[in-house]
Amino acid sequence: MNKSLKLSVFVFVVLFMFSCNDAKKESKEEPVKEEQVVNAKEILGNPDYLAISYGGYRQKDRNIQPTILELKEDMKILSAMGVKVLRTYNVHFDQAANLLKAIDELKVEDSEFEMYVMLGIWIDCKSAFNWENGEPDHNQESERNPVEVKTAVALAKQYPDIVKILAVGNEAMVKWATSYFVQPWIILKWVNHLQELKQKGELPADLWITSSDDYTSWGGGDAIYHTEDLVNLAHAVDYVSMHTYAYHNSHYNPEFWKVPESEESLTDKEKIDAAMLRALDFAKMQYDSVSNYMKSIGVNKPIHIGETGWASISGGHYGKNGSRATDEYKQGLYYKHIRNWTNEKNISVFYFEAFDEQWKDAEHELGSENHFGLINLKSEAKYPLWNLVDDGTFDGLTRDGKPITKTYNGNLEALMKDVLVPNTDYPRD
Repeated sequence: MNKSLKLSVFVFVVLFMFSCNDAKKESKEEPVKEEQVVNAKEILGNPDYLAISYGGYRQKDRNIQPTILELKEDMKILSAMGVKVLRTYNVHFDQAANLLKAIDELKVEDSEFEMYVMLGIWIDCKSAFNWENGEPDHNQESERNPVEVKTAVALAKQYPDIVKILAVGNEAMVKWATSYFVQPWIILKWVNHLQELKQKGELPADLWITSSDDYTSWGGGDAIYHTEDLVNLAHAVDYVSMHTYAYHNSHYNPEFWKVPESEESLTDKEKIDAAMLRALDFAKMQYDSVSNYMKSIGVNKPIHIGETGWASISGGHYGKNGSRATDEYKQGLYYKHIRNWTNEKNISVFYFEAFDEQWKDAEHELGSENHFGLINLKSEAKYPLWNLVDDGTFDGLTRDGKPITKTYNGNLEALMKDVLVPNTDYPRD
C-alpha cells in the first residue's frame, strides 16, 4: 500500500471514530425542555387553571408561620385537586415569601409541577385597627402601605415565573370595613405606580394589576361608590376582581334566602336545594351588576371573582339561631354550583378558601370565619370534596402527618342531621 493510500485510510478511520463518539454523546444528552411560559391572560378564565384563596396558618396566633414543609404539603394537596392559581392577602408576614419559595422548590423537584400566585398587597388607612394612635382616618393611608408595595414588587421580580397577578388591597374600599377602608384614590395611586413600573420594564409587561374588593366597591351596588376615582381605577386595572357572598347576605339581605310560599309544600331537602340555587342566582346578580356598571363607564375588561365561599360551622348569625345557612351540605352545593357556572362562563373564581384557619376568630371557636375551608384542621375533607377522597385524589398525600379523610367518616346520613332549612324569622342585632 502506497503512502498516500495509507494516509487516506488513517484519516477516514479517525473521522469515523470522532463521528461515532459525537453520536454517542448526542444520544446520551436529553433534549432541553423549554419551560412553558404562561401569563395572567391565559390563566384567568381558564377552567384548566382552577383558582383558590389560600392561607396555610394552622394555629390561633398568626405570628406562628407555616413552615416550608407545611406549605409544600398544602401545595401538593391543592395541585392534586386541579388548583393551579392561589390568592394570598399580604406580604408583611413570612408566609407569602415562604410560599413562593416552596412553590419554586417544588418546581425544581418536579418539572411537571405548576402553580401560580395572585400576590395580595394589604392596603389600609392611617390608624387602621388602632395599630397607631387615634381613630382610623379613611382619607389618609397607613405609613406601612409603601413598604407593603415595595416588598410585593421585590417578590414579583424574584419569582416572575410564579407571581402572575398583583392585587392592591383586599376589601380596602368598601365602607363597611370601618376599621381600615381607604378612599379609591389611594388604591388608584398604587395601581398606577405598578403600571408605571411595568412600562419602565421594572416589572414583567404581562403581569396583571388589579384590586380585589366587594362588588359594591366596583360600582355594582350603592351609587355612593360611583365616583370619578372609581372610574379612573376601573380604567387603570388590567381586570376587575370582585367579591360576592350570598352566605353573609343570608343574614344582612335575606330576601333571596327566605323560603317562598310556592315552596312551602316541598320536603326539607328540596327547600334547601332550591335555596342554594337562589344563592347561585344571587352571586350571578352581583356579578352582572358590576358588569353593567363597567359597561356604563366604557370599561370592557375581564371580570373575575376574587372571593366567594360558604362556611361549614357558625355559632352566630348564620347558625341554628340565625339564618341557618351553615353546614357542609350547603357548602357542598354552593361549591359545585359556583364552579360549574364559572367554568362554563370562563370566569375565574378564587374560592374562599382552601383550608380552615383558626386565627381569623381566635376567641370564638365556632366563629364562621374559622370554618370556610374545604379541608379542616384535622386534615378531613369536607363534603364538597368527598368525591375526591373516593376517587383516590389524595392517596399518598398528608397534611400535618395525617392522610386526607372525610368528615363525618363519610356518613351522609349523619351529616344531614346537622342540615337545617333556611330561616329569616329571628331577632337581629
